[in-house]
Amino acid sequence: MKTALVTGATSGFGRSIALRLARLGYNLIITGRRVERLEILTKELQDNNSIKVLPLCFDIRSNDTCTKAIQSLPADFKQIDLLINNAGLAAGASPFQDSDLADFDQMIDTNVKGLLYITKLIVPGMIQQKSGHIINLSSIACIEVYPSGNVYCATKHAVNAITKGLRIDLVKYGIKVSSVSPGMAETEFSTIRYHGNEEKAKAVYAGLTPLNAEDIADAVEFIVTRPAHVSINDIQINPSQQANTYIAHRNTI
Repeated sequence: MKTALVTGATSGFGRSIALRLARLGYNLIITGRRVERLEILTKELQDNNSIKVLPLCFDIRSNDTCTKAIQSLPADFKQIDLLINNAGLAAGASPFQDSDLADFDQMIDTNVKGLLYITKLIVPGMIQQKSGHIINLSSIACIEVYPSGNVYCATKHAVNAITKGLRIDLVKYGIKVSSVSPGMAETEFSTIRYHGNEEKAKAVYAGLTPLNAEDIADAVEFIVTRPAHVSINDIQINPSQQANTYIAHRNTI
């Protein structure tokens, strides 16, 4: 039985991906900062599937806590076959000149540095076993910049570059590296971006049907169930009403 590590598993994409991987028979290491949600998800995963689940509550923005968490893995969880780098966020949606430096730090520390910290800790084991798969949750923002997206888009451009670089460096060890790049998807994403302003968050999806977390879990399932000789580099998914990062057709009321 294979083991997967899913970061940011307490909500949204991460939660749906964890549930989907459990149904596929993966043992799971799930991480997040909200211990209550981790406990609820752990119980749900164990009650509905014949798998082992290890919850780890820590903040991926700290390399020290990442290192301690991975070093704490018991023997039956040390071999990680699949790493899902899902933890990430957008903070703020203002033009660059009006943006908050604290938001910049939060996005860079989570979306880029956190991903690097976890990946750096997991890759040596994959190299040793000469197998493994890394899937980075990216965004359509890794391809195009949109108004007031500035630093968030920059972090996802970085994820795209890191993904491509990892693929080049790790291919000789039999390690696959993939990414999933969603367009507009309704999770907690916009609520967090607008610092809890639900009205602004709902307005993002007004007049269209956005993606949901299950759509992204579908993509991950497709990637991990391909034959051994097939590697899916990237799946870009948009709602049918979204053409690119800044053009969407919205229904009029």
